[in-house]
Amino acid sequence: MNAGALIALLLAATLIGLWGLTLWRAARNEARARQSHPPLGRFVHVGGKKLHLLQQGQGPDIVLIHGASGNMRDFTHDLMGRLVTSYRVTVLDRPGLGYSQRLDRDGATIFEQADHLAAAMADLGLRRPLVLGHSYGGAVALAWAARHPGTVAGLVLLAAASHPWNTPLSRYYKVLSHPVGQRLAAPILTAWVPTQVVTDTIAQIFDPQPIPPGYAAYIGAGLTLQRGALRENALQRAGILAEINQLVPLYPGLDVPIEILHGDRDTTVRLAIHAIPLSQQVAGAALHIMQGVGHAPHHADPGAVMAAIDRAARRAALR
Repeated sequence: MNAGALIALLLAATLIGLWGLTLWRAARNEARARQSHPPLGRFVHVGGKKLHLLQQGQGPDIVLIHGASGNMRDFTHDLMGRLVTSYRVTVLDRPGLGYSQRLDRDGATIFEQADHLAAAMADLGLRRPLVLGHSYGGAVALAWAARHPGTVAGLVLLAAASHPWNTPLSRYYKVLSHPVGQRLAAPILTAWVPTQVVTDTIAQIFDPQPIPPGYAAYIGAGLTLQRGALRENALQRAGILAEINQLVPLYPGLDVPIEILHGDRDTTVRLAIHAIPLSQQVAGAALHIMQGVGHAPHHADPGAVMAAIDRAARRAALR
């Protein structure tokens, strides 16, 4: 064996070893995340797919739908505890995220997720719940109301994505939504990205508000960094713009009370692109602009969100 062949063999062996180590670390980190942040609720099966949800409280029904890269813990950290004295609250992990099973290998569209959640809530006996959606979850809530009229009593939209934008998909999501990136980049991120990177990303989302005390540890960065969650979230994020283009023409048909809360300092889902046009396009929409608030209205001012929920309940004759 000549020197060139020996070097190539050693290089190949090193790469194989590094890849084996990466897969081992990824599996270990996922196991640690599940151990430190176990499921909070129970599992139901809808169309053969497992959905993780938690239901607490008494009163009119409200369903909480979280945003991209997250899970139900975004709501159970604070908002759910405030609501359970007045509402029966159902909070869930969206398909493919947290502990909920993905719907397919192509990334669940906002319409597929809306159909899935509407079916799940009907199976649970929730006939006309209020539906609250944050960010990406707001688009799912809008799709639910548009595709299943009569099954939703009203919407509460927090920093919701509702209209097309012209900024390109980031390189991060381009890589992770590509078939090669799905196989290579996701395990590398799961194995090697420190949780501080997730914490820094959370800080950018909350800006200009600080991260609430205990939130970063509670939300579970490891759950977000699971290989399956990274892949599904990237596919969902890559597809949402085209899906919103399909959703917008359905808005004039919405016939439920809608309370919109949006911060004027939100740089993730911008007020002028989303909330303002939506409030002008839908007759039942009431827009409440939150001064100085970023992308997390329910953490920045939970009292304002509670008031919006109560207004929606009254407008829907649930109170």
